[in-house]
Amino acid sequence: MRSTILEARFLLFLIAVSIASTGCGAGNRPAEATTRSSSVSSGGGADFSLRTTVAIPGAPLKAFDISWVDTGTRRYYLADRSNAGVDVVDSRTSSFVGRIEGDFAGADPRGNDFSGPNGVVVIHDAERVRHAGRSVPGKKMESDDAESDQDKGGSRSSAHELWAGDGPRVLHAGEAPQSSVKVFNLDSTPPTLVATIPTGGSRRSDEMAHDPRHHLLAVVNNADDPPFLSLISTRPPRNVVVRITFAPGDPHYPFKNAVTGGLEQPRWVPKTGRFYVSVPELDGDATKGAIAVVDPVAQMVTDLLPVSNCQPAGLELGPRQQLLIGCADPSRSIVLDATTGAIVAIIKEVGGSDEVWFNPGDERYYLAARNDPSGPSLGIIDAGTNAFVGKVPTAFNAHSVAADPRNNHVFVPLTPPRSGTSDPDPCVKSGGPTFTGRGCIGVYWRSGAEDDDEG
Repeated sequence: MRSTILEARFLLFLIAVSIASTGCGAGNRPAEATTRSSSVSSGGGADFSLRTTVAIPGAPLKAFDISWVDTGTRRYYLADRSNAGVDVVDSRTSSFVGRIEGDFAGADPRGNDFSGPNGVVVIHDAERVRHAGRSVPGKKMESDDAESDQDKGGSRSSAHELWAGDGPRVLHAGEAPQSSVKVFNLDSTPPTLVATIPTGGSRRSDEMAHDPRHHLLAVVNNADDPPFLSLISTRPPRNVVVRITFAPGDPHYPFKNAVTGGLEQPRWVPKTGRFYVSVPELDGDATKGAIAVVDPVAQMVTDLLPVSNCQPAGLELGPRQQLLIGCADPSRSIVLDATTGAIVAIIKEVGGSDEVWFNPGDERYYLAARNDPSGPSLGIIDAGTNAFVGKVPTAFNAHSVAADPRNNHVFVPLTPPRSGTSDPDPCVKSGGPTFTGRGCIGVYWRSGAEDDDEG
């Protein structure tokens, strides 16, 4: 069945919107490094390429952040700062559906630290099977990797919500601007803003992860000094349960290491019942980073798993309880065992990444490698072997990626060339002259790799 009644109502609403918008050291575990390589050419292998482009109405797509695919509704969501909203694309048809707006900060002239929206995630109670934190309806998964949104007692949350981090805004008259997380009810027509949750930072609330077992959302304020992580209840009244400041002296952070490079992607791991958080830099040493382990029940950081020469940014859970670390350092990407803290693979063929994504549909990792030595690229790693598969060129600052496991389409926002540069313009090359100066969302896939496209 291609659509549900809910999807049809949502589609009508968002079409109307689109017409109107014409924008380490502390860990004690051993680290065993193994370098993996592949003879597959850097062209991406198996005819993987940019196949189509999605036009985005409003302001040109120059500033954006994290993206997300909600498998249950076949929707791709992008934090579009240029247009101060969350763009919605049908991941089956690669067509723009509309934009969700909520008084976001937009592209602040002071820079990313003050902009929004930033991190986005969908909490969807209709997920039947979860794998690596993302659902694939009808697909059989390893039992160790499966996690239901269902409570221990058998009840289900009724939430079907989009959560998005925002830059500092005045939330109440007379108060100073502060960061927040905004919650939209996707079951309403139109989707409505149901909560704005202050996180108390002077800089943006950024990336986030959802723990369905304890009904918590972790969100980082990466640019505050010192940075902090908030655990927020996903059940009304959706309050901040605890704020963990990553600095010596905070009782929730029992380490002597100073976190000097902010915080990046958190990720929930069902098997361990912990959040894992990318820590790019410790003690002012750019070669020394970590993956922090956060216990949501004890409400504290319990470990810092050392990661060297990486500057961890993107973080994603794949098969066998392994975490792919997208290193901001352009020299590598790293795979770490979440249960032991051991480094199991170092992939040196692709690096300089921000967001990374595991697609259980084709068992591959995809990396938004904006600072790869070969130029901005979409990197591909085989999640079964941790071997490099290949990479394809993208565009300047293409640092966001998400995939639909139902058809194995990979979505990457692509910016237009900067004035006076020789930046590539894949939107025009693929979509034609109407994309000149506009940017787009590029959709990549490989011949013969598409699975069931019904839904």
